[in-house]
Amino acid sequence: GTQPHCFRCQGLTRRMKAISKIYDAFFEKIIDEHVQAKDQGQTKDFVDIMLAFMNSEEAEFRIDRAHVKANILDMLAASMDTSATAIDWVLSELLKHPRVMKKVQKELEEVVGMDRMVEESDVESLEYLDMVVKETFRLHPVAPLLLPHESMEDCTVNGFHIPKKSRVTINVWAIGRDPNVWTNAEKFIPERFTGSNIDVRGRDFQLLPFGSGRRGCPGMQLGLLMVRLVVAQLVHCFDWELPNDMLPTELDMTEEFGLVTARAKHLLAIPTHRLHK
Repeated sequence: GTQPHCFRCQGLTRRMKAISKIYDAFFEKIIDEHVQAKDQGQTKDFVDIMLAFMNSEEAEFRIDRAHVKANILDMLAASMDTSATAIDWVLSELLKHPRVMKKVQKELEEVVGMDRMVEESDVESLEYLDMVVKETFRLHPVAPLLLPHESMEDCTVNGFHIPKKSRVTINVWAIGRDPNVWTNAEKFIPERFTGSNIDVRGRDFQLLPFGSGRRGCPGMQLGLLMVRLVVAQLVHCFDWELPNDMLPTELDMTEEFGLVTARAKHLLAIPTHRLHK
């Protein structure tokens, strides 16, 4: 009844309710599985921790099944689109810059060899791939404005007075392309990180794809691992070319702005198997 009329006209309300039911059934299944497995000595995850809170008499804040499901939804929503979009942008930049693609593949040949796939344990040894991912996060932070923050106290930043409880939005997209901070800011040059200790984990404020501090992205380590591992596997197992004899320079890199900044047009590329096995 409270949904905007335009939502109802487009059938969005009906679709949202249908998707909500699918998610709800999935989350109920996850919770039931954890309840049944709680005494089997398995490693505890965050669902187990929340279920323990739910049944605790000492907890300051009483939580129920709906709270647990809401947190699972947050975790899924925050991790799926972001990682997939980041991988999309890394592959786009590699296809647009064949020199960089060849250099990544050469590193993979030297570190991993051509007789097996990349494994998780290989990722930390792939230094050039790490630079490629950093450079992609600089130009294409998947959450361009991060998430809204709130100032805890009155403060002054660069002469601007920010009152307590102000909503603060950080434009990391603009920071990553600031010519006062980055040389050739609009160009994709992974080598800019050679010999540099600039990191993406929130310590260096010129590169903040995951935010920083207590309110930084809690899934940062998993996100970084997933992006590096999936990209490594894709470019190690396959050679890639653009369709219809398209030149790398012709690849459209237009962004579609949103909470997550994805490609405006889907990336289309043709794989050819390159491993020996």
